[in-house]
Amino acid sequence: MADHGLVELARVWRGPVVESVHHGAVTVCDLQGRYRHAWGNPGWVVTPRSALKPFQAIALVESGAADAFGLTSEHIALACASHQAQDFQVALVRDWLARLGLDESALVCGPALPAARADQGVAWANGGPSRIYNDCSGKHCGFLTVSRHLGAGLDYANPAHPAQKLYMDILSEFVGEDASKLPRAADSCGLPAIAMPLGMMARATAKLGVGWAKTPARRAAVRRVLDAMLAHPDHLAGRDEPVARLLRFCEGNVIAKGGAEGYVMAAVRDKGLGIVVKMGDGAGRAKMGVLARILGRVGALPVDQAEALVLALDAPVTDSNGQDVGRVEVVVQPPETTKATKADLAFWVSGVIDEDTLDLFRPR
Repeated sequence: MADHGLVELARVWRGPVVESVHHGAVTVCDLQGRYRHAWGNPGWVVTPRSALKPFQAIALVESGAADAFGLTSEHIALACASHQAQDFQVALVRDWLARLGLDESALVCGPALPAARADQGVAWANGGPSRIYNDCSGKHCGFLTVSRHLGAGLDYANPAHPAQKLYMDILSEFVGEDASKLPRAADSCGLPAIAMPLGMMARATAKLGVGWAKTPARRAAVRRVLDAMLAHPDHLAGRDEPVARLLRFCEGNVIAKGGAEGYVMAAVRDKGLGIVVKMGDGAGRAKMGVLARILGRVGALPVDQAEALVLALDAPVTDSNGQDVGRVEVVVQPPETTKATKADLAFWVSGVIDEDTLDLFRPR
């Protein structure tokens, strides 16, 4: 594996010993794409995966599809979700498909079981794995809705499909270049997975957080997506999951959405900042605590509140009886500087990546 310029972000303690160490990268950008802070390499190109769902949901609103099918803010929030197939989420997906006159066979995402053991028991009693239980089924319902509204076919996973093209147009505006030319892979849910540098995603997230867009219709759509996420934070993963706790704690000033493989993005709305955290080993257990620490570093929260949030978001290490036997320690350090700096990319990652690589990822 190439050296991606990763730094230590968290340690996992079991009793008196460090059992695991998580390395990764964190990037903070403003609306102009200037690197305000970086721990590790902001030019690392990875797939944000589900962290892109809020951008995808913009098309659902902007196209008029949401209103055409009478969708509520709960539906819009679920389009942004990586849900756990809890009872209220499953009911919402079933309702959504009924509004479209479709059944679960129209969903491209594969059959799955709910995340919780109790919910799995209910699922097995009702036929076992289902596409409705897939954690991406809300996003897929969103693409189906746009497809129906545009009068297009239901093959919405095809990159040439009108619903995918509309999403690419929206994403291109936020990332500042033709998103269809970015590296593309396949997501586990069957849809295309776009890859981009952490810094590019951080800038796009900053713009998302302030509701930036070139047209009034798109700005209005962005606001509806953000309002839905804030109004229904439990829909984004599950009841009182870390992302929901973070959104409630920050009282509307921070929007956050996780992705697979240890990825999470957040927008600090009053400061016009976008934050991306990516854990190098793909582990998700420390990413929310790292994000909380960064919120304190950038002034989104008072440091004492940010540190309280770190403790609230990182679950303790427990044994099979539920007893605490360890903890996750976030070790992101403040950047060391002895003089005023504009915090450009070269300053923050000097000694991490070389000048030739720097040139590839400087804001344009």
